[in-house]
This record gives sequence, C-alpha cells and structure tokens, in this order.
Amino acid sequence: MMLFCRGTVAVVCVVWLTALGAPLSVATAPVPVTDEVRGLWVLRSSLASADRVDEVIRTAVDGGYNTLLVQVRGRGDAYYTSTLEPRALELQGQPATFDPLQRTIDRAHAAGLQVHAWLNVNLVASAATLPQASTHVVVRHPAWVMVPQALAASMATRDLASTGYLTPLARWTRDRNATVEGLFLSPIPEGSQVYTLSIIRDLLERYTLDGLHLDYIRYPTPDFDYSAGALDAFRVERFEAATPAERQRLDALRQTDPTAWTRAYPQAWDAFRRDRLTTLVSRIRAVVQETRPQAVVSAAVIPVAADARQHKLQDWSAWAQQGLLDAVAPMAYATTVAEFSKQIQATKSGAHGRPVWAGIGAWRLPVARTADHICAARAANAEGIVLFSYDSLLTAVSPRGAYFTRLRPALLANDER
Repeated sequence: MMLFCRGTVAVVCVVWLTALGAPLSVATAPVPVTDEVRGLWVLRSSLASADRVDEVIRTAVDGGYNTLLVQVRGRGDAYYTSTLEPRALELQGQPATFDPLQRTIDRAHAAGLQVHAWLNVNLVASAATLPQASTHVVVRHPAWVMVPQALAASMATRDLASTGYLTPLARWTRDRNATVEGLFLSPIPEGSQVYTLSIIRDLLERYTLDGLHLDYIRYPTPDFDYSAGALDAFRVERFEAATPAERQRLDALRQTDPTAWTRAYPQAWDAFRRDRLTTLVSRIRAVVQETRPQAVVSAAVIPVAADARQHKLQDWSAWAQQGLLDAVAPMAYATTVAEFSKQIQATKSGAHGRPVWAGIGAWRLPVARTADHICAARAANAEGIVLFSYDSLLTAVSPRGAYFTRLRPALLANDER
C-alpha cells in the first residue's frame, strides 16, 4: 500500500513504507536528536506498578519517542506522593514507598526522555462511583462541583452537609455519560481555584518535571456551572451595572428561578465563565513561573478555537496569545487524513505562533493510517506529535508493542531528511 503526503515531507514518507511489514524486533538504534516533540499520552493505569512504569520507558525508547505526558491525576487522586489528595485506589496493593511519578522521572531522564505531568484539572470524579475518601475534594467541598442548568433549582435547595448532596448530580451525569465525563470542579469559586493551584504547586516543588500538561481545563458543556456559588458570584459581578429597578426585578425572580440573572445577561454570563477559567490558567502559569520556570506549560484542547470557546467555554486561543501556554495539543482524533489536516491547520491558525503538538487518535487507527496522520501533521508544520494513547496501543491494538515497532520508521522519518 503506497502512502504519500503533500508538501516537503512527501519524500521522507517513502522511507518507512516497506517497514510497516518488518519483523517485530526490538529497536536498538539510538534516537536522533530532534527539536520535534514525539510524545505519548500515558494513562494512569500504566503507573500502577514498577514493572509497568519500566515497560513504558522501554517501549517509548524503542519506539523513538522523546516525551511522555504521564497522567498523575485522573479523578482528583494522586499517582504520586501527595499530602493534599488521596492516593489512587489502583495503588493500594503497592508498597507505601512506591512513587509512580518519581520512578517514571528517574527511568525516563536516564533514558533521555522528558516527563510532563498530565493532570485532569476540572474533571475530578467519576459519576459511576462517587469518591469515599474523606480527603477527596468533592467530599470536602461539594459546593465547588459544577451543576448543570437543568438541576440549578433542585440543587440549590439541597443540604450541602448531607452525604447525599451529590447523588442526584451523579445520577443525572450517568444518564448523559456520552457528553459529560463525570463530576467537574468549578473554576468560579475562589476557594476552588486556590485548591487547584495548591495541587500544581505541590507537584512542581516535589518533582523535577519537564512540563505541566493540562487536560479537562474546560467546562463539560455550556450548560455548566449553575451551582449556587457560581450564580451568586455572577450576581455580584453584574449587580453594580444593573439599574435599581432591574436589581429588584431579578432578585424577585431569583426566589423561584436561581438562574434569573444569567437569563437576563446571557452574553455576560458566557464571558464571566470563560474569564474565570482564563483566570485559573493565568494563575497556574504564575505558579509555574514561581516554582519551576523552565517547565513547559501545555494543554489538551478542542482543535478549532471557535468551537472550544463556544461549546466548552475554553478560550485556549486567548491563552496562547497571552503567553499563558507554551504549547497546545489539539485532540485531533479524526480518522481521515483530510479531516485531521483541517483540525491541525485550524489549531495552527489559532495558536498565535505557539507550538502545536498534533494529538493523534491512534487507538482508532491501524499503523499505516497513523503514519499518514504523522505525515499530515508535519505537512501542516506542527511542532510535535502526541499519540493517544500508549496504553490502548500496547494492550488493545497490539500486544507486546507491535504497533510501536511498526510505527517507528514513520515516526523517525523526519530525522532522515
């Protein structure tokens, strides 16, 4: 099967065509030095034991990668040593001294790989099974959990101190798991932002990380956050600008409809929520500058900036323009090369010159198709490539690392030009 891509990288794409059918031997040749990021998103399940961590490093080195984005916070839990969040349940069978992140850093740095801590920022709990640990953020601070507009009235009357406060929210979320991934921490309450910043500061002070990778730094849908605290904060924000008559009218309506102020000022409400998220990103950047200024700050984003802004209230293009991000990683999971190329080009146009690490949904693609996507990313002048995900390619698509072995020639073709 002949595979070509447009642009200056067309010639080098030919190099690896025959290699796709090569024997599955372990690569031993050194990886060339390159400025291109060749990364893997590594899910937290691959940090569950020392052996798994070591396998990640071996596979990455043999496959030709130079960067690992390692998920150390999945659902408000810690796959590292933390005094702020509960140790991940998946690590319960491991010795208390086992620190997955430290082992990853030690082994990766020794092998010449960079390690970026990948955090799910706002997504903090599964709706299928609510956290039980007393130190979990949703247990300690249920008022900070985002609420959809549909539950605004009913949640506003529930007792925050009740152990069942989050039950109807979890039930509602489970029924919509195709669009809402779980329970999200709101960026609107000041306490919530301070808490998130403390998690990041702790990580950067404890570990010699090369970067910080922000995921789920967004709202689940535009129908969030209608929690009582968020609605109160918006009312305070708009109160002075409203006329006395308008204040009286909206406060009267608010007795039966807690969303009255948001309905009166829908555009301001959208801007308010986006701005609070942008403020959080700005404060994260400041923490990085204070604690580990050499660390690269990146974020997984919706590829088209306008879609991200409208549907996730994620104004990543503004973050890039303001210098809050060093790189953006679009989740460009299209299965066709044409659509994937459009996604990368759209991200490039919104990135204001910041490096773009093309996120490829390799778990959905055979090796040859992923190779096509790598070529397309390079043709679009992406500064990096990140595959989602190490775990799915190792276990589901190709046991024993066959996928990585076969993809290596395409991954390294850029260095043979």
